Amino acid sequence: MFSIQKDSDTAIIVVHEIYGINKHMEFICQSLSEYDFDVLCPNLLERELPFDYSNEENAYSNFMKNVGFTNALVTIKNLLMDIKDEYKKIFVVGFSVGATVAWQCSEEQLVDGIIGYYGSRIRNYMEISPQCPVLLFFPQEEKSFNVDELVLALDNKNKVEVHKLNGKHGFSDPFSLKYNKESAKKSFNQMLVFLQRHLVILG
Repeated sequence: MFSIQKDSDTAIIVVHEIYGINKHMEFICQSLSEYDFDVLCPNLLERELPFDYSNEENAYSNFMKNVGFTNALVTIKNLLMDIKDEYKKIFVVGFSVGATVAWQCSEEQLVDGIIGYYGSRIRNYMEISPQCPVLLFFPQEEKSFNVDELVLALDNKNKVEVHKLNGKHGFSDPFSLKYNKESAKKSFNQMLVFLQRHLVILG
């Protein structure tokens, strides 16, 4: 677990990509903590060191074989149960496979909001009806599916706000060749607005 404590009454659980807790995840956690949130990023992988981006196939294979969406969801749900009495509000922010896990958490009563970056596998869980506000970001294009079709389908769901931004899958990651500075900044600012708006609403 990578965590940063700010003695806050609001926690943000960050759910990592297939690579594990790498520099990008630490960077995101640090960036969110600067707004005085407590940030927790559990390690879903069966290993200490993250995978390198050059090892994408092995990283994906490891996640699907040794973790999977079901086990990842159980881990996040258990963490939610562990911390529910410590915080007034809890949000879940996920990236790629982590965004799909975050989306699956949207039916949980313990979650006050969900944010997901390029959760391409969300398309496999369209039966979910979020019980909390959801903010989703997708790139212009994905290799394996039609982004516009998914965005349209998600737009029709209650409590869901969807944005399509310039760039590729991974646009928010400054340590990746797929980094898109403008889209990363825009999405992060929209995430902050979303968090602040629902903190005010929730009181």
